[in-house]
Amino acid sequence: MKNQNNTRPTGRSRFKNRSAIVFSMAAAAATLVAGPADAQLARKPSYYQQQNQPQPEGPAAQLVPRPAVPSSLPALRSQADFDQLARVYDAGTPMQLAHVLFVVDRQAKPPRIYYIDTPRYQLHVRFLRDTRLAPNTVKREIDRNYLVPDRRFLFGTLSWQQNIGSFTYEFWEGDKLTAPLLRQAEQQVRSSFFGPVKFKTNSTLHERVAKEAGIDFVSQEALIREQPFLPMNLGTATGRVRIVEDDAGIDALLPDDIAVLRQVPIGLPPVAAVLTERPSTALSHVNLLAKGWGIPNAYVRDAAAVLKEHAGQWVALKVASSGYQVRRLTPEEIAALPPRAVRAAATGAVPGSARAIRPDLRESRLLPLASLRARNSAQCGVKAANLGAMQAAHIPGTSVPDGFCIPFAHYDRFMRANGLADRIARMQQQPGFASDPKVRQKALAQLRDEIVQWPVDAATAAGWRAAWQSQLGGGGVFVRSSSNSEDLPGFSGAGLYTTVPNVKTGDALEVAVKKVWASVFNPEAWEARAAAGFGAESVLMGVFVQTAIDSANAGVMITRDPFDAGHPHITYISAKRGIGIRVVEGRRVAEQVMYSSWSKAIQVLSRSAEDTALQLDKDGGVKEVPVEAGRNVLTDDLVVRLANVGAAVKRTFNGVDQDIEWATVGDRIVLLQARPYVERRR
Repeated sequence: MKNQNNTRPTGRSRFKNRSAIVFSMAAAAATLVAGPADAQLARKPSYYQQQNQPQPEGPAAQLVPRPAVPSSLPALRSQADFDQLARVYDAGTPMQLAHVLFVVDRQAKPPRIYYIDTPRYQLHVRFLRDTRLAPNTVKREIDRNYLVPDRRFLFGTLSWQQNIGSFTYEFWEGDKLTAPLLRQAEQQVRSSFFGPVKFKTNSTLHERVAKEAGIDFVSQEALIREQPFLPMNLGTATGRVRIVEDDAGIDALLPDDIAVLRQVPIGLPPVAAVLTERPSTALSHVNLLAKGWGIPNAYVRDAAAVLKEHAGQWVALKVASSGYQVRRLTPEEIAALPPRAVRAAATGAVPGSARAIRPDLRESRLLPLASLRARNSAQCGVKAANLGAMQAAHIPGTSVPDGFCIPFAHYDRFMRANGLADRIARMQQQPGFASDPKVRQKALAQLRDEIVQWPVDAATAAGWRAAWQSQLGGGGVFVRSSSNSEDLPGFSGAGLYTTVPNVKTGDALEVAVKKVWASVFNPEAWEARAAAGFGAESVLMGVFVQTAIDSANAGVMITRDPFDAGHPHITYISAKRGIGIRVVEGRRVAEQVMYSSWSKAIQVLSRSAEDTALQLDKDGGVKEVPVEAGRNVLTDDLVVRLANVGAAVKRTFNGVDQDIEWATVGDRIVLLQARPYVERRR
């Protein structure tokens, strides 16, 4: 077991306290600074990763001498007492967090609380040893104080939560609290502290214990909701601020724009950076694209109002662990910017860093799921090949809906027969195509419409229908993209291509395949591939025709902490009720949790409050149906099962972290997709 007592003060768990941020939008000027940058969770600074704030050395140290402070106090009777013992993170910034460690000695008669000189001792165990309260305590004995009911000590943290204007006390998220232990902590803290104080829960276990003990609490989820700033992807960028009001504004974005979005869009062309007015999830298509492109991305409350004065201006943006900053560029800096072509190339993935799979056009058979393995990515694309690999892995408690691959050769033959290469050449020669995104969008839309109207060879279409009938029983299917330019180690391609849901007739199947083929020319796909260095001629589309399932819940998970690569023991899960299309769209916040295979704790970032869900329509497609509002999507048991399945999928793909789409049907976890999790910073 990892040494829990060396995990920084319990009060912010692994996450920098998203609850500890105050941000005054009214104070925005040329430079803006906002709260924690380590994710949606409010990462509690870990002693392993973040030592005390640097202290002045040499002569400067004499300017800020620290007065003599007692090793501990039996009570905090005033704000001055608290300030005397507190350690302050990010002092002088809107995310400032002051906190004091405390220890309750349950063995003392009567039990006694110690409020610790936190800058001096940093960890509970150091206080115990250095003050000789428990001088020879070994690791096993320290661990007992987190894990068993008959422990001697309770280790906690008391903090000032600026977002809600209240003091809270809390425990490490992996602490196996019981109701009697919590009642004792509540009595000790309230009787020895000068002001109102609330218990802050850091796991679903803590919430259950608080309810059992009858103790009022504030949840981490509630504190996160109050945050005016959520960094999704860290980085720096230089660009022109563009405030986007609607989809038409999205279409007009250029690679050197810093997009300020009033809504979270489903798709996005490559840009220099993204700021959104509405929070989304780590697994929304927009955020996955931002991570793949290595651009800054953050939620900023009232971003359009805050940045209005910069609209149309060139600025430098930084989203970092200390917050975000916006600085207007000087005329000299603007004049020194490289030409747009160079800036555009730098906006997305580095050209050549991700390569489209070289297609094998010799294979023209329809390949059933059971025959697919990783090697078939050359005929069918990574998505289809990975589904076959997951089915072959026989992961306990999981299944993969049956399906078959329409290989690249069918796309190539169809496009050659209909003169695609000449059609693309004519399109690219249109005036304004290269320079005006609106012209490109119109031309690409026209090309997609033409492709759907082009005829498919009768024998080819008959083969699709025969496989649909014989292998899949002629039931509803999802017709999904599986190109040679998505799900790659250096290029995710999330959300770029089209999926046609719940296709139920042979004629509709033929049209759906052509729609997926035509999605090669979706504007967001065209722009993203251009930024990544893919030529239009190198892209081919495979199609995976897969049995449609009507799931109770669905979502996406990542097999590591998407906010901090230093936490490989974390699984991040995002979920909604019904079919999971909306989870990755990002327009409505999904239920989000984090599970630690180390602490065994489940931390809730958000609960889904939606009162509708998507289900399969008997006539084809999907429909919106009412559901019981307020019901949690994820139970603790399902979270643990999903995390174990995610770990097994990661092992299947040689230990590479995965972005996995899943659903539940009854007690079974259904695997719908796995792709390498792609993240860049610059």
